[in-house]
Amino acid sequence: MSGTIFLQNLFNGLTLGGLYALIAIGYTMVYGILRLINFAHGDVLMIGAYLAFYGVTLMSMPWYISVVVAILGSAGLGFLIDRVAYKPLRESPRISALITAIGMSFFLESFAVVVFGGIPKSFLSITPRFLKKVVVVFGARIQVLTFFALATTVALLALLLWIVYKTKIGMAMRAIATDIPTTALMGANIDNIIGFTFALGSALAGAGGIIWAMRYPQINPYMGFMPGLKAFIAAVFGGIGSIQGAMLGGFILGMMEIMIVGFFPQLAGYRDVFAFVILILILMFKPTGIMGKKLTVKV
Repeated sequence: MSGTIFLQNLFNGLTLGGLYALIAIGYTMVYGILRLINFAHGDVLMIGAYLAFYGVTLMSMPWYISVVVAILGSAGLGFLIDRVAYKPLRESPRISALITAIGMSFFLESFAVVVFGGIPKSFLSITPRFLKKVVVVFGARIQVLTFFALATTVALLALLLWIVYKTKIGMAMRAIATDIPTTALMGANIDNIIGFTFALGSALAGAGGIIWAMRYPQINPYMGFMPGLKAFIAAVFGGIGSIQGAMLGGFILGMMEIMIVGFFPQLAGYRDVFAFVILILILMFKPTGIMGKKLTVKV
């Protein structure tokens, strides 16, 4: 592989890894608090992309306003999913919430087919023209969109870390992830904190969906399934329940996926397989993930 192609693959891998990280954080935050895998999370990505698309095409909003509205709409959807689907099951067995999560995923996909239609739509028409430009970096031709996506992803991850570690609501999120009953006794409104966690994770998923749609400019009701699944693998790889682990797992998975295809182009058709192989290996040899905490089993 020449240096030019390596540089292009490096930027592509970092961008893809950042998108996986954005989506994986939603999985890991919800799991850290409720010990629940929210399988509807990938479909929030899809809804976010559709909201941005119709904000421009149907509502005639400027692109940047449509993006903000789509991210806020995704946050509201995440909050609504918690209130409608998961809050009534707080005291139920975890298997009930898991089945509900799968059902909510199917519902959102079917809802999108009915409302938005099953025919894929081109996102390229609403992508700003300046993002489509190509710049030359050390001989590599890289779209401005790649730099924009990477910078936006890093900024959103930094904002998330600030919220979680520097604000009162972030302190409350970390507290209920450790001990919900004790946090409730200290006067915290548990349901509101959980709802905020869903909204925050869904906002990141919505942003990830918009960036994903700009990089792979075609949206359809099932577009969130594979990115959501890979982001879940990234969260498990990094250590489910760990925000830093989700970030690390996302970047590593994205880099590996792009670099393997870059070095071995004949394996391009099997790029999705690598993620599942990683999942199997991590579950076999380090089930808590790279940054996961050690589990102590009481006998």
